[in-house]
Amino acid sequence: MANSLTSKLDGAAPAVLSLFRAVIGLLFAMHGTMKLFGWPLGPPMEFGSWPAWWSGLIELVVGVLVLIGLFTREAAFIGSGTMAVAYFWQHQPEGFWPIVNQGEPAVLFCFAFFLLVFTGPGSIAVSRK
Repeated sequence: MANSLTSKLDGAAPAVLSLFRAVIGLLFAMHGTMKLFGWPLGPPMEFGSWPAWWSGLIELVVGVLVLIGLFTREAAFIGSGTMAVAYFWQHQPEGFWPIVNQGEPAVLFCFAFFLLVFTGPGSIAVSRK
C-alpha cells in the first residue's frame, strides 16, 4: 500500500512542482506590482528610487517569468539572489532570527527560488528545460 501511494505521489510531482512554481511566481510578481504601481496596495515607489523601485522591477520580471515557466532556472537564480540581498540589507541588521526581524518572506522566497534553480519548472511550463 505504501508503495502504491508513493508511486501515485511521485507521478504527480512534476505537475505539483509546476503549481508551486506558478504560485511563487505570482506572489513575487505582486510584490513588484505593489512597488511599481501601488497595486493591490499602494502607494507606488518613486520612479527610479534606489533600491525599492529597482527591486520592484526585478520582482515583477522574475515573478512573471517564473509564473509562466520561461527561463525558470535563470529567473529563479536572480530572484534567489535578490532575496538574499534584501534579507541581509534590510532584515538581518534588525536581529539574527527571521521571525524577529520580519525577514521570513525574504528567506522563504530565497529558498523557494533556490529550489527552482535545481528542479526546473515542472511539467507545465512555457519552457520545460
